Amino acid sequence: MKIVVIGGTGLIGSKIVTILREGGHEVVAASPKGGVNTVTREGLKEAMVGAEVVIDVSNAPSFDRKMVSEFFETSGRNLIAAETAASVRHHVTLSIVGADRVPGQDYYRAKAAQEKLIEASGIPYTIIRSTQFLEFLGAIADASTDGSVVRLAPGLLQPIAADDVAAFVADVACANPRNEIVEIAGPERAPFDVIVARYLKAVGDPREVVKDPEARYFGGQLEEKSLVPLGEARLGRFNLEVWLRRTQKRA
Repeated sequence: MKIVVIGGTGLIGSKIVTILREGGHEVVAASPKGGVNTVTREGLKEAMVGAEVVIDVSNAPSFDRKMVSEFFETSGRNLIAAETAASVRHHVTLSIVGADRVPGQDYYRAKAAQEKLIEASGIPYTIIRSTQFLEFLGAIADASTDGSVVRLAPGLLQPIAADDVAAFVADVACANPRNEIVEIAGPERAPFDVIVARYLKAVGDPREVVKDPEARYFGGQLEEKSLVPLGEARLGRFNLEVWLRRTQKRA
């Protein structure tokens, strides 16, 4: 079947495209640099012709509050209109575990609003909420660094490898719409500071990691379980150590 992957050249999107093509599907890797822009609508109508499934793993170009909100709202509305016109049978969106549980986090707020648009669209859908990617642990540490110390809010983390995320999304896209939110996470849950400290040690980074009750997560306030599934979740294959070994072999 024909599947359009919005954000199909990014970290997750490119992996999904590969999986689906290997499975024999006709796949459009849609992105602005390929002539498909969900904000301006350039190429969007043409990309949707004959599509049965649309997967949205696109990302805002900025974390600025106004820009991220406008991106997901404008992109979401344009995408829904194009899918409706093309009679798309299944819309799949990648979102974030805790999207509605991190006060003060603008990106999460925008993703939660995107979910509401999808739920109200009338198009059969599945929303996949994922925990944070293992690939982003370095960026999290950098954003939380104060001098030579990484200050992290108390709470739990259950990071997942991008390869696992892509496999789950591709699997869901080829199944019937669930018309609900499903959650995916890594196989290991541990305190935020413990996981980041293990990551930094493994990559030879000497920064000290401390738990700081006053620290914020990209501006958001965390509770103990803000970033982990509260109920049932599909778990990935790769914990931090296995993922690091796989990453180092590819380098």
